[in-house]
Amino acid sequence: MALFNDDEQQRVRKAIEDVEKHTSGEVRVCIEKNCSEDVLIRAAKYFGQLGMQHTRHRHGVLIYLATVDRKFAIIGDKGINKVVPIDFWDTTKDAMQQHFKYGDLVEGILTGLKIAGEQLEKYFPYQEDGKHNQLPDDIAFMNGN
Repeated sequence: MALFNDDEQQRVRKAIEDVEKHTSGEVRVCIEKNCSEDVLIRAAKYFGQLGMQHTRHRHGVLIYLATVDRKFAIIGDKGINKVVPIDFWDTTKDAMQQHFKYGDLVEGILTGLKIAGEQLEKYFPYQEDGKHNQLPDDIAFMNGN
């Protein structure tokens, strides 16, 4: 069985597209079954592999989930980390956790995307400069060790 069915994947993709309509920032969702290391280290590893650090203003945001191991993280690049409140990622993670604890992974992801998107729009509004959507909007399904 797939981690997410086609409808769920489309809902996540649409949420990413909706966020990116209002910001020059970039968001990605990265999912795998298992996480064999500290979740923040793993998320940072995929942040780099997915090229999230190559956004012009260093304002990429990654939501990472390991579904079987029940681990997740939401991290941002240097640009957004400079402007959001110190506890922003923790409070966003808490809001997502409210859905995850009931098994609703998609709603948890959508919640994280909405909250991160609001901050990206506030600090990095959409600009008509031809440099938007620098990264794919699909879920990145990984199979790391």
